[in-house]
Amino acid sequence: QVQLVESGGGLVQAGGSLRLSCAASGSISSINTMGWYRQAPGKQRDLVATITSSGNPHYADSVKGRFTISRDNAKTTMFLQMDSLKPEDTAVYYCNARGKYYLNSWGQGTQVTISS
Repeated sequence: QVQLVESGGGLVQAGGSLRLSCAASGSISSINTMGWYRQAPGKQRDLVATITSSGNPHYADSVKGRFTISRDNAKTTMFLQMDSLKPEDTAVYYCNARGKYYLNSWGQGTQVTISS
């Protein structure tokens, strides 16, 4: 089992920046890929970005060039640096970890609100 706790959400103006963190605990060695997803009111949960255990990132087209995903060397914490934020980035952001033994864990989510 892996437990995930997000932090760093908040309210910022359009054009601003936020940095989200996701702290993982438990069976860290079973994690292969971590990622960020987001869900706006009335919409489905969508992929934002993922990063593999070897550090390879993948981004949704909507955030390419504005968001940067990273993990610390111990691979216990994942980050999402969000720059040039837009009102359409407003959503609850969820941390996800996938890996061995059908691992698919989610955090509780953190609210990000961008004002125009």
